[in-house]
Amino acid sequence: MIRKALTIAGSDSGGGAGIQADLKTFASLGVHGMSVITSITAQNTYEVRAVFDLPLHIIEAQFRAVVEDIGVDAAKTGMLSNADIVKLVSSLLKSYNIPTVVDPVMIAKSGAPLLRSDAVDAVIRYLIPVATVVTPNRFEAERIVGMEIKSVEDARKAAKYIVEELGAKAAIVKGGHIEGDKSIDILYYNGKFKEFEADRINTKATHGTGCSFSAAIAAELAKGKTIEDAVKTAKEFITTAIRYGLNIGRGHGPVNPVAWVMIPAEKYRVVENVARAVEILEENGELIAPLIPEVGMNIVMAIPKPYAQNIDDVAGVVGRIVRFGKKIKVVGNIAFGASRHMAKAVLKAMEFDERVRAAANIRFDERILEIAKLLGFTTSFYDRSQEPLEIKNLEGATIPWGIEQAVKRAGFVPDIVYHRGDWGKEPMINIFGFTATDVAEKIIRIAKLYNNK
Repeated sequence: MIRKALTIAGSDSGGGAGIQADLKTFASLGVHGMSVITSITAQNTYEVRAVFDLPLHIIEAQFRAVVEDIGVDAAKTGMLSNADIVKLVSSLLKSYNIPTVVDPVMIAKSGAPLLRSDAVDAVIRYLIPVATVVTPNRFEAERIVGMEIKSVEDARKAAKYIVEELGAKAAIVKGGHIEGDKSIDILYYNGKFKEFEADRINTKATHGTGCSFSAAIAAELAKGKTIEDAVKTAKEFITTAIRYGLNIGRGHGPVNPVAWVMIPAEKYRVVENVARAVEILEENGELIAPLIPEVGMNIVMAIPKPYAQNIDDVAGVVGRIVRFGKKIKVVGNIAFGASRHMAKAVLKAMEFDERVRAAANIRFDERILEIAKLLGFTTSFYDRSQEPLEIKNLEGATIPWGIEQAVKRAGFVPDIVYHRGDWGKEPMINIFGFTATDVAEKIIRIAKLYNNK
């Protein structure tokens, strides 16, 4: 069965909030998204330049066209800018008895008002009583319940009031604007409180947070999830969307709802590519064996930016690749976080050129450098004897420092970065490429000439 979710909200021309954010969220969570546009806004990351409310008969026509043919498993409301729109939407939702998440949108991230003062009373009187879940942030909750909210305890009181006094089935007061190291959302439902906690993320890319969160709850309700389970998934979803927010525009960049599906998809593609690269190396084991360093070899690949943030976003071979007689042996499986050293090298290279997502290490030999130049590969190096003491004493800092030195020396990320070692440190050559298979092919080209003595 195809689950269907409906968003009733304003259009954000900047693509970060409103209808656009809701539809991205629905798609990312695997439900078919439909829309009723209530207002058209001209906005970007830092201002709302104009708002045009659609005529009531157009809003109603959109709603009935969708409901009477396709059907709606759950809905959500967003920007309903005036009292007449609020009353109409409330009446339509009530007449069709659709489970509904109400996001009482009042102010844009830029600070521009999106709900006229006369509409606040309409939201309280008409919309909240038909809501399955209401999702106000701190400031919206303050206007709805008429009290100041500064703490989690205040949020509890507000959530309870929205349910027991105003008639919503459940309410969740979001903690993004409440002080504290954690972002704690308070759900009140069936006479009980439940907290949903996440680390607070320091970012400006928060435009569309409320829209995407409420849309995620609606998507999960459309799948038949309980309110608590829907909120739990939505909390995880929005935390991911904020963590991988898009730093675009001059103001508050948008959250990234598609991160929910993009990260696992990209991880799958990376594992597939590294697996193929390993196959290529194994098929040419006798050629590759002379290039294996004493510490073993690894080949790694990172998921793309903006998702690649730490070593757990880089896949490699667990246990490395070692020389085994005249051939090579792959010691373990392919996994993310398998190679700290090579992962750090790739992540540093990606800071300068995000296309360069893969690397492998081979043993140092002056002949290899000569062959690389003959093949047209670009090279650069760093001198470990010049490593600052504060870097040397910091665990795991040497490789990122070295890659940065080599890249700055070349002016770009080269095909090869090498160093001639230091006291107790084996000299090494790192080969970079766009993909793991790209790196494997470079190694084979070098190996063919190296073995042709």
